[in-house]
Amino acid sequence: MALSFAVVASSSSIMCKAINANNHSHLQDLSYIKRAALISDKSAGFTSPHPSFGCVIVTPSVEVVGEGYLYAQGTKPAEVLAVEAAGERCRGATAYVNMEPGDCHGDDTAVSALVQAGITRAVIGMRHPLQHLRGNAIRALRSQGLQVDVLGEDMQSKLVEEARKACLLVNLPFVHRAASRVPFSVLKYAMTLDGKIAASSGHAAWISSKLSRNRVFELRGRSDAIIVGGNTVRRDNPRLTARHGGGHMPIRIVLSQSLDLPEEANLWDLSDVSTVVVTQRGARRSFQRYLASKGVEVVEFDILNPRDVMEYFHDRGYLSILWECGGTLAASAISSGVIHKVFAFVAPKIIGGKNAPSPVGELGMVEMSQALDLIDVCFEQIGPDMLISGFLQPIPDLTPTIPSEDETFAIDPTVAPFETSIIFFYKTWDLYGAFSNFSPHPIQMPDEDGNYVTWFSVEHYYQANKFIGVSNPLAQDCIDKIKSAKSPEEAARMGRLTQRRQPHLVRSDWESVKIDVMYRALKCKFSIYPHLNSMLLSTAGSVLVEASPHDLFWGGGRDGEGLNYLGRLLMKLRSEFLGESSAASENTCIAL
Repeated sequence: MALSFAVVASSSSIMCKAINANNHSHLQDLSYIKRAALISDKSAGFTSPHPSFGCVIVTPSVEVVGEGYLYAQGTKPAEVLAVEAAGERCRGATAYVNMEPGDCHGDDTAVSALVQAGITRAVIGMRHPLQHLRGNAIRALRSQGLQVDVLGEDMQSKLVEEARKACLLVNLPFVHRAASRVPFSVLKYAMTLDGKIAASSGHAAWISSKLSRNRVFELRGRSDAIIVGGNTVRRDNPRLTARHGGGHMPIRIVLSQSLDLPEEANLWDLSDVSTVVVTQRGARRSFQRYLASKGVEVVEFDILNPRDVMEYFHDRGYLSILWECGGTLAASAISSGVIHKVFAFVAPKIIGGKNAPSPVGELGMVEMSQALDLIDVCFEQIGPDMLISGFLQPIPDLTPTIPSEDETFAIDPTVAPFETSIIFFYKTWDLYGAFSNFSPHPIQMPDEDGNYVTWFSVEHYYQANKFIGVSNPLAQDCIDKIKSAKSPEEAARMGRLTQRRQPHLVRSDWESVKIDVMYRALKCKFSIYPHLNSMLLSTAGSVLVEASPHDLFWGGGRDGEGLNYLGRLLMKLRSEFLGESSAASENTCIAL
């Protein structure tokens, strides 16, 4: 019995050690996943819109040897950067990624980097939220022999859910895009302790402290657009800039039903960033023409309501919107169900005033039981102020179930979400997003001397060509900056901004050659990437439409009124490639 007891005790000891080791390994996994989520957020406020990807590579000896994050849509994947940083030490290591890789349909750069580097295990915080990308990278990695653990599926516990939530929160705008047809919207306001956003006179500078206002600049920099109403424009004459000195400046949106806006306003100054005015159809036509002469874009709606406006900007590819409006518009947005989160900066001040405005206007509620409760409320002291934040709506399911076309048709045969004869594409993360001139596919094109030069994307080449051949050092400087831009978005911003600010630097024949410039770049792209060529040929018989609702030259426009030149060029290329394929087949038959 003594011997038997000794064996049992020894077995228990071994089992306890194994459990402790497993728990320790489990906690390490969660720690590194949280680290991947944290570093994925580093580019927020500098590029937009894009999902946030982070990757951490850890050796079996538990040493972090490489980290990387996606700087912008179309730049090197986080996994590639982490592998480059780790070098040979990748072999046998584990890669931790906050979200399943997948930046552009048909692009397996991230997966290939992990496999070729010798990574043996991958821990993934969440599956890709977009249906056409979800699960693809996980299957690809497993097919290559890697052990893949997905939080919430292969790993489950309360601590796992916390780590999984960290991954979700950093990509919440992207998840909302997959789960709904409106961007992730945040309502921000500053108020006094007695609930006023201004004095009775309308004076509001400043309620919150400088530290709080700096936090607002950060919130702006993380957003694709900022929305205000007409009252805010008339009363405060805001600039709505991020003022962080980074590459990204959010678009400014003004919602005004009557278009009763001043002729002189800071928002009509487009030297740094664009402004879009959204109004009721037919409102003040003469003022619309005045705004157009300033370069301000005007978008009309038959009936102006926040949900329709948000669906429109969703179609423009916006992921996140910051509402900095007054109480009337805030109430309308909340009632329309488009506000997802609230940031309330509360200053330790009392202003009083019977007619002093409050942050949210009439919601039609008469009993306290009708009040909207915030979810996941957080409190943070910022200088003398208190920041209270929380969600007005539940966070979407971490892996939202979005029915396929076949499933949708089975539920309701009258629903046909897509015409089979028309294929829409716009953002690079869309199903056919690889057709976009912003997709992450470098091309080599000859310069003025006939030497081949590598461009990071078609958009880089297109924007630089606006200034080629202009005998001005500033034009060449602009070309060099565009060529070295880290992302297609930055290249586009540089080119458009220079064209707007310094039109004399644009080549005189640009309007007549820009279609040919785009065509040559697209032809190069679809000639050197076989999988893109195959994707294009697979659309034979379908009309290709660039689905930008606001670009009426390259895109199809909001109601199909656009010229769709990008779609036309792709269909022209498709026809040429099909002709070449047919000719090649005939020659093969003759040879046989």
